[in-house]
Amino acid sequence: MPVAHTEVAVLIVGAGPVGLTARALLERWGVRVLLVEKHGGLSPFPRARLVNMRSMEIYRQLGLAAEITGNAFPPEYGRVRFRDTLHDRDFATAAMVGVNAPVPESPVIGVVTSQDRLEPTLLAAADAHVRFGVELIGLTEEADSLVASLVDHQRGGKTSVRARYVLAADGANSTVRQLLGIDTTGPGAMGGFTTILFDADLNRWCARQPAGVYFTAHGLFAPLYPERGWAWSLPTPEDATHADWPELLSRALGQSGDVRADALRVEHWVMNAFVAERFRHGRILLAGDAAHAIPIIGGLGMNAGIADVHNLCWKLAGVLHGWAEPSLLDTYEAERQPVAHQTLREAVANTRLMLQVQDRRREQRRMSDVTPADVELPWSDRYFAQLGLVLGVTYRSHAVLTDAPPEPSETATDYVPTAEPGRRMPHLWLTSDRSTLDAFGEWFTLLAPDPTYWAQRTPAPWPLRVEALPGEHTDLCGLRPGGALLIRPDGHIGARWRDRPPSDATLRHALIAMTCPTQSPSPTGSR
Repeated sequence: MPVAHTEVAVLIVGAGPVGLTARALLERWGVRVLLVEKHGGLSPFPRARLVNMRSMEIYRQLGLAAEITGNAFPPEYGRVRFRDTLHDRDFATAAMVGVNAPVPESPVIGVVTSQDRLEPTLLAAADAHVRFGVELIGLTEEADSLVASLVDHQRGGKTSVRARYVLAADGANSTVRQLLGIDTTGPGAMGGFTTILFDADLNRWCARQPAGVYFTAHGLFAPLYPERGWAWSLPTPEDATHADWPELLSRALGQSGDVRADALRVEHWVMNAFVAERFRHGRILLAGDAAHAIPIIGGLGMNAGIADVHNLCWKLAGVLHGWAEPSLLDTYEAERQPVAHQTLREAVANTRLMLQVQDRRREQRRMSDVTPADVELPWSDRYFAQLGLVLGVTYRSHAVLTDAPPEPSETATDYVPTAEPGRRMPHLWLTSDRSTLDAFGEWFTLLAPDPTYWAQRTPAPWPLRVEALPGEHTDLCGLRPGGALLIRPDGHIGARWRDRPPSDATLRHALIAMTCPTQSPSPTGSR
């Protein structure tokens, strides 16, 4: 007798921010989703601390930015500070660009918030079913689907789900990646760490000099929530089982016994640094830490995973709804894997900068009888100035039409807005309170100085909207009055026509070329 399976279009494995964001995005596209998470609920640990500008742009698109900002720290916490102990004065400090204050390149700013404060907002953002305490233990490939074998740790017993696609967002120790035998490249495990959650009134030391992160010689301190709570992270001691955490915490705080610090929870974890050799295996796709584990210094890892699924979900929707070929999914790895490698390099560089600061401080104290107040920063004002990496990513794949030579790689720190195909569409104001970024959603967007001409040539079956581009923006976008930009649902520019194209079929041919590479006619005038 055949076994009955639950059937869904996409099975998401992992209920962290990446899996939850994918669930919300796919639901917007009308895709039937099931999310399974092996743990009994959302993580109680703060973990990731920074939601950067690009992620906030995505959450603005989902209508979540205001709630996330309301639960986060105010902008003045968008700063890192270096101290000998937490109660000492700063000997160095730097702002997190795009978090501590608005920048003209985006309609939003990033926020400092704890992952356990973010995840409930993401969980509530969609209605698609979530099953906690359910672990994936096997995958079987069939002709047009996959069958996932699951264990329900809460109710007991085994079950299965048939899905057209599986999106693995199950972390650095991904079961899915291990089942597929996908190797990784990079440093790998960089050491064991321990995070102590504790409660203490530290306002006298920190209220006048707020920060999202305080680096000290005894580890990293971070405020958890605007109302209360702290986290302390440090390399795991050799005999962690017998560690006297209250004594170690007291020493790291530098207190004189007049501050009570109550350790509430202890978590041991491994800092990983790698990129998966493949992001796709047939109908299975890796995202977030399952695809790339990024060291925490710089707050890049979670945000890279959010960008992964923003890139991927519109492609999955296109394939499932029939206006894109499965080969479009190949562009996910082609576009996101190079970004993962660049992100890993930047995180390693950030870690080295942090260590340089602490090394200089130790040398400074060793050479001076009087403790100096400041340390010369090895980065000037460049630390956490990551706009080039956050906003300046360039995609190159079949889903981008351009005859331009590849641009030189933009540095992680520098960002120059441009409307070159492959780049994120620059933020420009369409009206006094509506950005170009607000024009994007579950559709392609055509931005044109003369929208009437292009609206008459809107082809089916692709979801497409035509928007007027104000004349003052045409020069920055490299357009003449008859030109247009074709923006993908993820906000990246898929094609550009500087002026009116020679054929009425140009737009149709471009959409075929971007979404159905194996049957593409040669698009004309896309540049």
